[in-house]
Amino acid sequence: MDPPTSWDSLRKQACGRIGYKIGGVSIHAQVHKHGFCEVVYVQTALVDFYSKVGCVEIARKVFDEMLEKNVVSWNSILSGYLKSGNLAVARSMFDEMPEKDVISWNSMVSGYGREGDMEQACALFRQMPERNVASWNAMISGYLDSGKVELARSFFDAMPRRNNVSLITMISGYSKCGDVESAMDLFDQMDEKDLLLYNAMIACYAQNSRSKEALQLFNKMIQPNVNIQPDKMTFASVLSACSQLGDMTSGSWIESYMKQLGIQIDDHLATALIDLYAKCGSIDKAYKLFQLLQKKDLVSYSAMILGCGLNGRAKDAITLFEQMMEARISPNLITVTGILTAYNHFGLVEEGYKCFNLMQKHYELVLSVDHYGIMVDMLGRAGRLEEAYELIKSMPMQPHAGVWGALLLACSVHSNLKIGEIAAKHCFKLEPDVSGYRSLLSSIYASVGRWDDAKSLREGLQEKIPAPEEISVAVCDDNPDRVEMAQLYNKMCKVVGENKDSMVENLANEPAGFQERKNLIPLETICNGINQILSPAQQNCSSSQERKPNADSQLEEPNKIAGDDQKPCPEATTDFKVPTIKSGYRTDSCPPRSEAPSSPTNGAGDDLEMEEKEEDACSSADGSTNESTGK
Repeated sequence: MDPPTSWDSLRKQACGRIGYKIGGVSIHAQVHKHGFCEVVYVQTALVDFYSKVGCVEIARKVFDEMLEKNVVSWNSILSGYLKSGNLAVARSMFDEMPEKDVISWNSMVSGYGREGDMEQACALFRQMPERNVASWNAMISGYLDSGKVELARSFFDAMPRRNNVSLITMISGYSKCGDVESAMDLFDQMDEKDLLLYNAMIACYAQNSRSKEALQLFNKMIQPNVNIQPDKMTFASVLSACSQLGDMTSGSWIESYMKQLGIQIDDHLATALIDLYAKCGSIDKAYKLFQLLQKKDLVSYSAMILGCGLNGRAKDAITLFEQMMEARISPNLITVTGILTAYNHFGLVEEGYKCFNLMQKHYELVLSVDHYGIMVDMLGRAGRLEEAYELIKSMPMQPHAGVWGALLLACSVHSNLKIGEIAAKHCFKLEPDVSGYRSLLSSIYASVGRWDDAKSLREGLQEKIPAPEEISVAVCDDNPDRVEMAQLYNKMCKVVGENKDSMVENLANEPAGFQERKNLIPLETICNGINQILSPAQQNCSSSQERKPNADSQLEEPNKIAGDDQKPCPEATTDFKVPTIKSGYRTDSCPPRSEAPSSPTNGAGDDLEMEEKEEDACSSADGSTNESTGK
C-alpha cells in the first residue's frame, strides 16, 4: 500500500489550522499504525500540527525523530517555539538551520517584535539576504506594538512595495494611539479600497469615539457606486458606534440589515447588540440576548453589568457580578463602573467600598477619576461627607468638576456649609459657566440662614439667563425651522425663569446618581446655544468661519444613514461634537489610590490640605455670622 502522503499531510495541516487536537492525534495514531512515520511530508505536517495546537514538546520529539528535514520542517518547529513565547530556544534553532528562507527570517523578526525587542528585530532585518512585503510589515507591526509610531511610519514610507496589510497595520497603529487624522490620510490615499480597509477605518473611528464618522463611512461603503458588502467585523464596529451615540434608530436599522444579508449573529455580534440595547435603555432585550449567548465572557458580562447599573437595575447588576466572579472571570474597568453604580443605587456603601478596594489590591486595576467620582457620590448620599472629602484628597490624580459636583450636591442635601464651600470653589474654578453649582451653594446658604449670601448668588443666576426679547423675529427670515426654534427658545427661557427655585429643590430631594448627572445639560446652557444660533451678532461673526456639520440623527429615513450628501472623512474635525449617551467610564490609566485615605498622595491632596486649613481658620467667623443672621 503506497503511503497517501499528500492526503495525510493535508488532513494534519487542516487539523492544525482549526485547532482540532483530537483529530490530529487520531491521524498521528493511524500514521504509526500503517508505517508512514518516515515520510518527510507526513512528519513535517505532524510537526506543524503540534506546533499550532500548542504542543511544542511533542512537535520537537517528532522533529528530532525525522531522518530527513527540509526548510519547511525547520520553519514549523521554529514557529512552534515562537508561538509558545520561547524566544531563546527559537533563536537557537534559527542559528542551527542549515538553510534559511525568507519565512525563517520573517518569523524571527516577528518574534522579536512581539517581545518588544526591536533592536534585535532591526539587526536581523538588516542581515536578511532577501526581503518581501511581509518582512517590512513585521517591522512596522513591531514598532507599532512598542508604541513607536514615527519609526513604524518611516519603515512604511520606505517600503518598495506595499499591500493592503501594510495599510491596515498602519491604520490600526494610528487608531491605538488616537491619531485618527493620520489614519484618514492613509485611507484617502488608496484609490482601490477593499472590505478590510473599510473595516480598519470604521473601527478606527469607533474606537476613538468618532462615531458619527464611522456611520458616515459605513453609509458610503454600502452605496451602489462603492457596493462593498459588510461582514461581521464591519457590523461589530458600527453597532459600537451606535451605542456610543445612543442611536437606537440607526442600531435597529443595522440589525435589520444584518438579517437581510443573512449575517449569523455570533457571540461577538450579540455582545455588540447587548451593549447597544443596554446603553439605549432596552435592558430587557439586552438581558434576553445575553441569556442566549453560548459563551459568556468578560466583554458580555461587563456590558450587561454596566447597562443594568446605568438603568437602575442594581439587583440584576449585582447578581451578574456574582455570577461572573463564580465563573472566575476577572473584571475590567467597565465592570467596576457598572457594579459601583449598582451599589450606589442601592445605597450599599460598605459593599461598594469593599469592591472599590478589592479591584485595586486583588485585581490590580488602575481606577480612573470617574470611579472615584462614583465612590464620592455614594459616600455623599449616605451623609458621610468627611469620608468623601478625604477620598478626594487621597486621589492620585486631579479630580474633575463631576467629582466636586457630586460632593457639592451631597453637601446641599445634608446642609454642610464647610465642605460645600470648598467643593463649590473648585466647581466654579473648573466650570465657571455652569450656573447649577451656584444654585446648589445658594441652597446651602439658605439652609443655614445666610440669606444675604443666598440672595447674592440667586441674583447672579438671573444675569446669566438670556432674555427672550434678545431674539428678533427678523433674524428668522420666515424660515419655519428658525421661527420654531425662536419660539422654543422663548418658552425655555420662561421655564428657566419661573422654575429655577423648584428645580434646585427637586434636585436636592431626588438627586441623580454620579453617572446620570454627568450626562445632564443645564437648561440655561441649551438656551444659550439656541441664542448663539439665532442672534444676528453671532450670525455675522460666524459667517466668515468654516461651517461644521450639525449633529442631527444618524438616520434621516429608515433606510438611510447620515445622508448621502455628507462626506465622512474630509469634513471631519477633531473638535466636532455629537450628541452621545456616555457610558460613564474612562479608559485612561491613572495611578492606584493610596491605602490610607487620610494620607494624601501627590495628586489632589496637597492643595486641598491648604484649603482645609484656610477653612478651619475661618470657621469661627462663619459661626458668628450664622448666629447673627439667625437672629
